Amino acid sequence: MPDSVLAAIIAGSATLSASFLQFRSAALRDGRADKSAAARRKNRLQRMVLLVIIGAAAVSGFALSQWLSEGERAAQGALQRELQARIAEISRTAGALELTRTNARAEIETSLLRGIGAEGVAVTATVAACRPPLPIVPQGTSPPDVPPDGGAPAGRACTEAEASPVTLCVTIPANATITEVALFSRLVDAKTPWSASRLLPGQESGQARFAEKYSESAPEAGTRQVCQVFAHWSVDHAREVRVVARYSL
Repeated sequence: MPDSVLAAIIAGSATLSASFLQFRSAALRDGRADKSAAARRKNRLQRMVLLVIIGAAAVSGFALSQWLSEGERAAQGALQRELQARIAEISRTAGALELTRTNARAEIETSLLRGIGAEGVAVTATVAACRPPLPIVPQGTSPPDVPPDGGAPAGRACTEAEASPVTLCVTIPANATITEVALFSRLVDAKTPWSASRLLPGQESGQARFAEKYSESAPEAGTRQVCQVFAHWSVDHAREVRVVARYSL
């Protein structure tokens, strides 16, 4: 029970108790006094006045308690609305901070990807020397000598049609625009820098060739692949190949 209602009840009870005590005292005095008609009328008037006072006290106490309760409910409602406003403000602030953090993160990631795209994404592979298929040896004849390293038999060379193509793929963002696909090839363990080993698409060099055009895969999970085919048909040397894709965002 709220303190205001309890106080109103206590005040009303005290008023009623005092009124009853006064009524009891008046009744005792009337019992000892003369019982004339005028006195009885006076007593009845006093009793009516006393009852009116008691009723008024009860109604006043109830009204006071309701007024105090209504004031507390209004104060509680105002406090609740203020708390809801504060919670809404905190939620808006948290949403704004999360949006700012997301935008800042996206901007940082985009800036980083731009830097990677300008420098280029590279993939490197080593392609072994070509191994031509062994000639069909007639029954009763000896096969040609095969070198111990598993290379081509003496006097046997590969053709470009017999080479096994190698596909090199570079992964880039799905929304990137390709600005350049650089192709490089050099002998294994060669000291030649990559910058001096660049080839053009379709250009033959040392019995090796890149395809004339690169291919692209469909975007998947925010990325796509840029692929270049390389063919190497030399039986004497293995080669290192490198593909560098540059892009912009």
